Amino acid sequence: MTDQQIPNSISEETSQQFAAIAEQLASLTKRVDDLEAKLLLIPDIERYNKLQKFLMAGQFKEADLETTNIILETVAMKRDDLAPEVMTKFPCNVLFVIDRLWRIHSQDRFGFSVQLEIYEKGGGDLDTLRTQDRKVMGTFATQVGWLVEGELRFEVYDEWDFSLNAPRGTFPAIWWKSPYGLKMVTFFFTRLFECQI
Repeated sequence: MTDQQIPNSISEETSQQFAAIAEQLASLTKRVDDLEAKLLLIPDIERYNKLQKFLMAGQFKEADLETTNIILETVAMKRDDLAPEVMTKFPCNVLFVIDRLWRIHSQDRFGFSVQLEIYEKGGGDLDTLRTQDRKVMGTFATQVGWLVEGELRFEVYDEWDFSLNAPRGTFPAIWWKSPYGLKMVTFFFTRLFECQI
């Protein structure tokens, strides 16, 4: 073995070891993320109890308002104080539980993951969020029934159809009506992508 071969073989061996460690770390990280997303701790049962009761009873308006309460309680902020940047660190496990409850009790018609699926089918992705593509967002808002003839319907929220007959993806809805407008929507959708909701 020559002196030139020794560094190459050490380098290859070290490289293989680093690759194996990186693969194990990625696998472990994914497993921890999956467990975190699925874990519903005992103290959290109280947090989601009202939401689950409303959803089980088909009281979608009350469930919609409770969803907003949970989000605001999680970050310990009032609606007007909640800046879009806060959503970049919002706990994925909270989003996962909210989404799961909505999906289970709406026959897969409502929930954040349903909304994200509709957004993607309308041409939305992380790039359209970064550029705040109003056309893609308009397509999404129309599909879920929030935008009718170019007008957002949040002003007549009390008149909405709060049943399973509402357009797929309609709820949760009132959470999306933020003082920050499109910026909050894009940050929140980005977080849904990141959390793989």
